[in-house]
Amino acid sequence: MSGLDDFDEAETEFTVGVVARKLGIPLATLRSWNRRYGLGPSGHQRGRHRHYAQADLAVIRRMVELVRAGASPASAARAARMAVAPALGEVSPVLSAAERLDATELLSVVSAHFARFGVVATWNRLCRPAFAEIVGRQERGDRFIDVEHLLSWAVATGLHRMVPLPPSRAEQTPIVLACTAAENHALPLEVLRAALAEQGVLAVFLGPSVPDDALTDALSRHDRPPFVVLWSQSAATAPVAAIHAVWGGSPGVLLAGPGWYGGDLPVGVRHVNSLEDAVEYLMRAVAAD
Repeated sequence: MSGLDDFDEAETEFTVGVVARKLGIPLATLRSWNRRYGLGPSGHQRGRHRHYAQADLAVIRRMVELVRAGASPASAARAARMAVAPALGEVSPVLSAAERLDATELLSVVSAHFARFGVVATWNRLCRPAFAEIVGRQERGDRFIDVEHLLSWAVATGLHRMVPLPPSRAEQTPIVLACTAAENHALPLEVLRAALAEQGVLAVFLGPSVPDDALTDALSRHDRPPFVVLWSQSAATAPVAAIHAVWGGSPGVLLAGPGWYGGDLPVGVRHVNSLEDAVEYLMRAVAAD
């Protein structure tokens, strides 16, 4: 694959033609990005042709990665101008942008992390710590509900832009992801859907607050009985009735979220404790089916 690894690190400057060829993009595209988004040589000496420095190449490679991952050129350019995403686990840029309600910067930071580090690592090392800090601020009396909602929007939007749905495969057993009827916290299942998509596995996400009869209908609309993941954030939103609604029509029911802890669950129903466990279980189940 073309990339910065193809460049000689001993060289410090590269012509526009070399950059376009090494990165595998048309010369006209590279010039268009420079003209429209300012993604070009950062330094220029009078009387000399413009040359890309190593730092400029990092920005262009990020732009290429984001566009190839499905981002629009405009949103990719915003993220690429950061040159390199903050180190994995560096939460302060996310919190700063969220607290200022700077949706553009926040989405750029989150999207850059998804593009560079993937869904699971970004969720565990960036998003979850950021949400934990925001919730802690709320518990200490700060009015951060708006900040929490904006971060949720940025994570969901970043996932939609950076991790598109994989193609449907007739041989794959369907997977249905749903929140229980009283559960509105849907973001963890958005993340699970994207983590599976990153592995080429398609899952249908029905969203928050899915009534039991709608779950039953969803199972009946598939030619093959689907695996089902039910998410609950709290004990108040974890009724056993939701499990029974899908129990007979699914080859496997997976319970996710802290709401199911300590509940009297039917024998044979599995509860996963992490995003990695859910992805591993479903990947294995689909492969073995």
